[in-house]
Amino acid sequence: MSENQIKETFTCASLSIWGWGGLGVVLFLITFGPFAIFYLAFYILCFIGGGFVVLLLFGKINSEKHLERCEHSYLPSTQVLEEMKSESKPIKIDRRLTGSSIIDEPLQQVIQFALRDYIQYWYYTLSDDETFLLEIRQTVQNALVEFSTRSKEVDWQPYFTTRLVDDFATHLRVFRKAQERLNEREDPKQRKDCSLLSLLDSFFEAEVEMERKICRDVVCTSRKDEEGYLRDLCEVLLYLLLPPGDFHSKNMRYFLREVLARGVLLPLINQLSDPDYINQFIIWMIRDSSCNYEAFLNILKLTDKVAELEAVKDKVLEELQYLRSLDTGGDDINFIKNQINSLLFVKKVCETRIQRLQSGKEVDALKLAANFGKLCVIPLEHILVHNIALQFFMDYMQPMGGQAILFFWLTVEGYRVTAQQQLEVLQSSQRDGKKQSSQTTKGLLRAAALGVYDQYLSEKASPRVEVDEASVTRLAQKLNKEDPTPEIFDEIQKKVYDMMLRDERFYPSFKQHPLYVRMLAELDMLKEPSYMGSDHGDGESFNGSPTGSINLSLDDLSSGSVDESAQLHAFISDTGVCNEHGKTYALYTLTVIRKNSDGSEDIWKTYRRYSDFHDFHMRITEQFESLGPILKLPGKKTFNNMDREFLEKRKKDLNSYLQLLLNPEMVKACPMLMPHVYDFLENKAYSKGKGDFARKMDTFVNPLRSSMRNVSNAVKSLPDSLAEGVSKVSADMGRMSEKLGQDIKQSIFKVEHVWRISEHCEKCVDDNIPLRVMLLLMDEVFDLKERNQWLRRNIKNLLQQLIKATYGDTINRKIVDHVDYMTSPEQVSDYVKRFRDSYWPNGILAETPPRRDKSLRMRTRVAAKTTLLGIMPDELKHIIGAETTRKGILRVFDMFQHQPLNRRLACVFLEGYLETLFPQYKFPELFVKLHSRSPRVLRYSQKLRSLQKR
Repeated sequence: MSENQIKETFTCASLSIWGWGGLGVVLFLITFGPFAIFYLAFYILCFIGGGFVVLLLFGKINSEKHLERCEHSYLPSTQVLEEMKSESKPIKIDRRLTGSSIIDEPLQQVIQFALRDYIQYWYYTLSDDETFLLEIRQTVQNALVEFSTRSKEVDWQPYFTTRLVDDFATHLRVFRKAQERLNEREDPKQRKDCSLLSLLDSFFEAEVEMERKICRDVVCTSRKDEEGYLRDLCEVLLYLLLPPGDFHSKNMRYFLREVLARGVLLPLINQLSDPDYINQFIIWMIRDSSCNYEAFLNILKLTDKVAELEAVKDKVLEELQYLRSLDTGGDDINFIKNQINSLLFVKKVCETRIQRLQSGKEVDALKLAANFGKLCVIPLEHILVHNIALQFFMDYMQPMGGQAILFFWLTVEGYRVTAQQQLEVLQSSQRDGKKQSSQTTKGLLRAAALGVYDQYLSEKASPRVEVDEASVTRLAQKLNKEDPTPEIFDEIQKKVYDMMLRDERFYPSFKQHPLYVRMLAELDMLKEPSYMGSDHGDGESFNGSPTGSINLSLDDLSSGSVDESAQLHAFISDTGVCNEHGKTYALYTLTVIRKNSDGSEDIWKTYRRYSDFHDFHMRITEQFESLGPILKLPGKKTFNNMDREFLEKRKKDLNSYLQLLLNPEMVKACPMLMPHVYDFLENKAYSKGKGDFARKMDTFVNPLRSSMRNVSNAVKSLPDSLAEGVSKVSADMGRMSEKLGQDIKQSIFKVEHVWRISEHCEKCVDDNIPLRVMLLLMDEVFDLKERNQWLRRNIKNLLQQLIKATYGDTINRKIVDHVDYMTSPEQVSDYVKRFRDSYWPNGILAETPPRRDKSLRMRTRVAAKTTLLGIMPDELKHIIGAETTRKGILRVFDMFQHQPLNRRLACVFLEGYLETLFPQYKFPELFVKLHSRSPRVLRYSQKLRSLQKR
């Protein structure tokens, strides 16, 4: 066939196929209709799907039969297989954990509650099998048993008395350095506007400079890094506490690690580092102390936080609105008016302070007082015998070239005290018939006197005290020919005193120097009398008469008529505690009986505060100087002065004061005294003749007037036994502020280059636990190391005397016993119960309390600061200064107001605890590795390397 024929054949075939196909389609559509094609497609899909289902079921049945045949062929039925198929036996839990039943019982409840609320609530949604829960409980108990065993092997006394205190002091030191760096900025506005971030930067920069290889900034400022740090720490703890089998189970280890890190440690750190929680805790800790109105006003005037002032102001407005809405009459209206006036005064203080802070017109109180204030003049004789004042005078005399003559005066005064004491001891021994060599005592005194002469007056002295040569020659002759006496240096000492008093370089110029103003600030004497005598606070006296106050002056009293034949008797019949203008004070009820000449009696009651007694005592002792040595008013006490036992004691002392005052012999000796006494005892408001400023001056000056002649008595009054010490200290604590010059005199005059005792005292510090703790905290809180070292030595000597007088030589033993008591089973059980009751009150998980609003948190801050400042005793202010005390207390408070810094302190405490608990492991190296990842550590290391290359 040709090619053309083949093509024609294929063409005809294709036409016939398409033709028959088309015909079939047409016939199909005519027969079944137009939707028949869709039905056809549906039938085909159903056929294919049914085939797949049949194939799947057939495969499943055959697979199960095949697996069953394999099981019977490879694992024949044996005893082991039957045991595996049988139900698992319940795990027996040993409930013994610590070896003490009183601890184990509450601890088991804590474990049960924790499993119930943190694990069971989600686990039961996955499985009903109890095995996992029992394994978890057994693992936790194994860890607690190991923890308990290690805790019993540790001596906790060094941790509580050394490590814990050192960690806190170091944290405070770093914070103080950070504040100093911010304060070094020259622009005050820039310093005021410094943010929390800049404070944190300064703090952690100071930390890395101190620690060198450690910086906790990443852990304390990043939530993610903190969780990683806690996970690493918990994994190490699980390695040390869990049995090897449990630890190597990854599921179990990771599960316990997350529960411990994120369910226990992280919430605990969050709570302990919350500033609001810390402020509430401070208020709770000092809840028994009364609120100090003066401290409250000082806080409002010193704060630089506008939010705190706004919160107080809003609360004041709320209280004012409530008081003005009351419908009262009679005596209540006067009480409400007084409250309204006090609140208006607080409102004015807040508004003034807010305006100054917002305008940026903050002024330096010291500069303002130096330029425009009326400065109090303190005589040189008082400066030389007062701890704080002498410190500032020393600082001034050093650059002026007068430190040598000042030290000479102090050294001679110390020599006089020592000589008088030694000679009195020698005379007492001779009277008692005891053998004591007088030549030995005189030889020691001669050596001390020659030492003073060589140090300051001889030709080889450097620097040499410049006095006339005739006086020096006479002194040298006395030292060579006569026995030394306490008065041997008096002639030259008087000339040195006159030189300091009259030389324009010394005392006259000191009164014009900024150091003098700072000294007055430390003595709390910068406030003017007009301000201190305001109508708010101490200036007010209790109004014992409903008719109002009656103001009488001394002149009015002297011209009054008094029945001289009448006999007057008075006693304190009752005591109470009152609250007025937000300030709590003690009130004494005086019952007065006047027997008239006609035989009749008049009886009445009047009410007086201690400040009224103090003011009255000042007025009469000024006008009648002979009464000063006879009448002794009980001293002030700031700390726990509302305690019932103390009030009863003061009541007894004031009664003795009244009986002596009204003694017939006293009345006969001072007839002009009775008008003042009548005025004081009358049923009316007592009008104070002295302002609060004058009373402060009296408290400062009067105790010093007699200190010079009573030094030897003060030195000898130190008790020898514990019982005598406790009774003596408790009896004299109220008079401590008035006898400060006597109590510290011995320590003031122990100059280092004369007696050389400082090295010995420094060695004794570490052996005396309370002295070490108190001195370390005072160093850091009040920055004593950066100040005059003479002051620090005196404070240390004073603390030594107080501790020895109070506790004797058994104080260390008492501290060890107290630590043992704190870690005893009974106390640990109490700690566990408190933890259980706080987290699960009544067995129910406590809900997370809502975050308190900002206004309430700010008011809590003000209340906490006021409480801290209010409990500081006047004795402390007299020792280190009022301004230093305020700054130190507020520095500690400010440190706790930054949550990242609180987290850092919590981490430091936790690390110290673990190092103490596991001393045989290398936890310090672990912490270096964990914290050396900070970028600050890397930068500091690079900086050190670059400096070394130079």
